[in-house]
Amino acid sequence: MSNMVIASAPGKVLITGGYLVLEPEYTGTVIGTSSRFYTVIQPGANGLITVRSPQFDHANWTYEITMSTTFALKAQEVDSPNKFVETALAFTLKIILKKQGMEKIHDKLMAGMDIIIVGDNDFYSQRAQLKTKSLPNTVEALATLTPFCKTYATLATVHKTGLGSSAALITSLVAALLLHFEMIEDVTTDKNKKWVHNIAQFVHCFAQGKVGSGFDVSSAVWGSHCYKRFNPDILKSVMDNQVDSQLLLNTLDPANQNWDNQVVPLKLPPGFDLLLADIDAGSHTPTLVSKALAWKKSDPEQADALWKELGGYNQKVEQHLRRLSDLYEQDPARYQSTIDICSSLHSNEWRVLEGDVVHELVGLVDDYLHVRSLLRKMGDASDVPIEPKEQTRLLDTCMQVPGVVMAGVPGAGGYDAIFCIVLSDVAKQEVRKVWQSWKELNVGPLLSQADSNGITCPKLNEIPGLFNIISQ
Repeated sequence: MSNMVIASAPGKVLITGGYLVLEPEYTGTVIGTSSRFYTVIQPGANGLITVRSPQFDHANWTYEITMSTTFALKAQEVDSPNKFVETALAFTLKIILKKQGMEKIHDKLMAGMDIIIVGDNDFYSQRAQLKTKSLPNTVEALATLTPFCKTYATLATVHKTGLGSSAALITSLVAALLLHFEMIEDVTTDKNKKWVHNIAQFVHCFAQGKVGSGFDVSSAVWGSHCYKRFNPDILKSVMDNQVDSQLLLNTLDPANQNWDNQVVPLKLPPGFDLLLADIDAGSHTPTLVSKALAWKKSDPEQADALWKELGGYNQKVEQHLRRLSDLYEQDPARYQSTIDICSSLHSNEWRVLEGDVVHELVGLVDDYLHVRSLLRKMGDASDVPIEPKEQTRLLDTCMQVPGVVMAGVPGAGGYDAIFCIVLSDVAKQEVRKVWQSWKELNVGPLLSQADSNGITCPKLNEIPGLFNIISQ
């Protein structure tokens, strides 16, 4: 176990900034989750890289390392290839080779690697798992499931819950490879995080065939923050020409000043809890985004005005969250007593109360409701179900629960998921009761909570269930 490397990256929830985060002038508020991906690397068999993802059917991949004239990976035939894993391995090893030099890593590379990649249960719908055990779809039942349990699906057919599994997977794999070959010593310094981020962004974009907004990879590296995207032109040259190792290294090097993405740390204020639910209907995010962007192109005047207004309200939501955290720092006792009072009242009843904390809470409720109304307006104009009517009815019912501050559809919206932010355990239980009794949509709770930590290198004994997985 002494030669073992473990890297872990979190999932994400984009609570504001859907669609707008594609453009560098707008920001998005992204909250990291307690659900994480883990990549474990151990020495393997000579000249071979084996990758296993035991949660899935047919999820074993073997790559042969060839070093005749140049480095190359040759994938062995499999039923279910994994483009994300293969792309991450090929490009990260290419960069490490260029940066570290053949002499330094030759022996370690040719010794081979045994790689295991797993994600926490919340990344995937556990409905099939619960059904096989005749268990209801409740948090109590979910908590009884084995960590990293079987999905009874292949990677192509699994029902994802929208927490950013591919970004978390790629980020953890890139970090583990950089650590294994000692290109970075840890993931605590900003420079080392930038190495992981820049490489993972490129790999993720290349595997998807386009330069996305990047907030999911950014969150996998830095956790919760306010995000402003990088100029997509930075990756254009290497997307078009990946064979030039030196160009790749120069482009992705943290010293490259063209990386202009902004990461401003942000946490949910004290006393705020994030609740997530998976909706058993599903949306194809790229389709939603492409339709919305097509509308923006066809009606630029209306779209630009709406985006500008929405961008302003997104910023207001972020400012309320920051001010609430500041108010806690200034007077924790007064802040907490206000939260305690508000946690047992419906948000409309907060308006009669007095004080700075209440003022910010009411502003947060109002401004986020305005964000939702503008997203619905955008959805109507572009004929995209950003907040479908079924979701609106569910979210409005959640907002009726005392102690609920926000309820929304994260990211690009659609039917994938919802989030709620609440002020007490009682509010949590009441919201989950609403979900359980809801008839119009099949709502399944997730165990994930807000967690502002980004990329980490945990010890094996700190992760329940991980030892059992790697011992199989």
